[in-house]
Amino acid sequence: MNSGDIAAVTIDRVGAEGDGIALAPDGATLYIPDALPGELVRAEKLRRQGGGWYVPHTGVLRASEARVPPSCTHFGACGGCVLQHWRDAEYRAWKTGLLDAALRRAGFADPRIEPIQVTPGQSRRRMDLAARRTPRGVVVGLHARIPSSANWERVPHPADTICDLTECQVLHPALFALIAPLRPLLTRLQSLHREASVIANLLDHGADLLLRTDAPLNRSDRERLIGFARTHRLLRLSTAPLHGEAEPVVVLQPPRITLSGVTVEPPPGAFLQASRDGETAIVQAVLAGLPEKPPARARVGELYAGSGSITLALAQRVRVAAWEGDAAAAAALRQAVNRSGLAGRVTVAQRDLARQPVPAGELAGFAAVVLDPPFAGAAVQMAPIAAAKSARVIYVSCNPAVLARDARVLHEAGYALQVATPVDQFLWSARLESVCVFVRT
Repeated sequence: MNSGDIAAVTIDRVGAEGDGIALAPDGATLYIPDALPGELVRAEKLRRQGGGWYVPHTGVLRASEARVPPSCTHFGACGGCVLQHWRDAEYRAWKTGLLDAALRRAGFADPRIEPIQVTPGQSRRRMDLAARRTPRGVVVGLHARIPSSANWERVPHPADTICDLTECQVLHPALFALIAPLRPLLTRLQSLHREASVIANLLDHGADLLLRTDAPLNRSDRERLIGFARTHRLLRLSTAPLHGEAEPVVVLQPPRITLSGVTVEPPPGAFLQASRDGETAIVQAVLAGLPEKPPARARVGELYAGSGSITLALAQRVRVAAWEGDAAAAAALRQAVNRSGLAGRVTVAQRDLARQPVPAGELAGFAAVVLDPPFAGAAVQMAPIAAAKSARVIYVSCNPAVLARDARVLHEAGYALQVATPVDQFLWSARLESVCVFVRT
């Protein structure tokens, strides 16, 4: 097949990005969105992807029994959900399979995997949206999926388009309710020339919003933002350049969230686990991975601690030495530790772990090392962790592909996988959270 050729193909499986995968008559691999295993689809080659072809639009000639109507009208256009059309049982088995495959690639045969923990819909407490000024006003939503062949030449990349959200089956209703009034607000802002981003976290008593724009705020913009915050009862509204430090425009109530019984005031746009249920499942799996009866003065080293969603839970069991790269997050965690009387149990250090990993000597002697790295993983930190020879390593991952790479370092250092727990808090997406407990044999 050449570009533009059409063929009927049978879908073999769903790949790691949520696309159906099939073989063309000439043996080429086809990546076909919205196609499910066993389906016969009409495929038209459009563009190269790796060693195969991406097919952004297809007709289903024979549907799978596991195909169900998607619950959102934006499905197919929005880049957030890619698997709403798959029955729950098959979808969950596929997600569990992502973790199983990653661990096998790392060298762990027959990994023990707990039942998947699935968070409910409309419970996501963090939204990260794009905004763009267009001739018809400002659109606010997620970046669109790969466009169909009909407009591929006109729209060469999905980042050039935004799916203007009018409903969402993932976001908490309190966050989604902010999207409609954001459109007229952003339309009137002179600090938005072409594009902006909106990050909102749902904290204990309301939303904390960070707006990044491509031009400086003026006095009129500030007044509009303050009025918006008051009308919609935001806790805090902050602004920043697209790539720069945030500053509060108005704080109407203290922006606080309770993590394992401790009150934290996170910085604007702070990373939080995507849902409260997801956070609970992750924390429980991490705590279950600790030694059953740690010594009274046992210490745990925690890397990529953020604002403390795991740290503060660990501190109830053991002493914790926490490292975090983001200065604002580390400061928020340190403040929470001091205010809650945990200074004798938790130390917090700000350190860029990508440029200056914690050496093995500093990690030696811990009862366990816990890490929750970003999507790119912990490549430069893994060798010191393995060399420290801690009795166990608890890895919290949001990227199975990177987990496979990082866990291989532990396998080669003589660690065995004790248990892995998948946590699906990124509903209907190709992303998967997991907690993996490795023990030194």
